[in-house]
Amino acid sequence: MAHHWYAVYIGMIGGREQEALAEINRAHQLDPLAPIISANVGNIYISARRYDEAILTCNKVANENPTFAWAHYLLGRAYWGKRMYPQVIEEWNAYGKLSGDRNESEIASALEQGFRSAGWKGALTKDIETRQVQRQTSHSSAYRIAALYADLGDKDEAFRWLNTAYQERDSLSLLGLKTDFLLDPLRSDPRFAELVRKVGLPQ
Repeated sequence: MAHHWYAVYIGMIGGREQEALAEINRAHQLDPLAPIISANVGNIYISARRYDEAILTCNKVANENPTFAWAHYLLGRAYWGKRMYPQVIEEWNAYGKLSGDRNESEIASALEQGFRSAGWKGALTKDIETRQVQRQTSHSSAYRIAALYADLGDKDEAFRWLNTAYQERDSLSLLGLKTDFLLDPLRSDPRFAELVRKVGLPQ
């Protein structure tokens, strides 16, 4: 597990892709039957923007472990990176059902409803609305809301929510600032470099 999580975290931080893959492959050799390790090979591929390899990896895990929700979450992320939105929604629906998490099921439903009525921008808007409502009664990540606003093209709201994530010490999510493809529209803004500095990530 030490090799596994070390690989995931350095993959999220970025800049050490080969080391991350070597660590996760070592974890897989030590525990080849653990679906979480096998799926997180795909997670590292997503951080490295190697979406096709992530899809191949996570599809294999999903086929071999039909009730394993995390593989579908990662497939949704990989398809999102390729802007294959119908597949994103399909995988999010599967994740919502298999996770048993009511919040995730609500988010999957919101994505699908929004996409059907107004395309991908509609999906993002409904997702944001749902997560903001969830924050009133349970935990819902400010970072995820920020990423959705970034994908929507609303930089000011994206930075407002990223700062909320920083204030809430959402350190695990903020580790991915430099590799999360959804934040690409923000990278040229001076506010992004300042946030990376505050979080303490390598420049």
